Amino acid sequence: MAADGLAAEPAGKPAGHTVAIEGVAYQPVVLVVKRGDTVAWINKDPFPHTVTAAGAFDSHDIAAGATWKHVARTAGVFPYICTLHPNMKGTLTVQ
Repeated sequence: MAADGLAAEPAGKPAGHTVAIEGVAYQPVVLVVKRGDTVAWINKDPFPHTVTAAGAFDSHDIAAGATWKHVARTAGVFPYICTLHPNMKGTLTVQ
């Protein structure tokens, strides 16, 4: 148990996170995760999108209703966009 009486979360256990792509936007816009965590982007729009962080990751086209997952292995701050709709922006921070 942690000093405050609450059980500490086991170290090293990866978590899952979800980013919705809806209304030509990422929700949440900013996401903070730990190394080893998995992030799933779910496209709820009726047309394709991408999740592209130059030099870090690229989903390519995510079809309407489809999901793309990325395991966050490298620490850092990764701004990303949809290459099909460059006004869509998000940030993934990996600790």
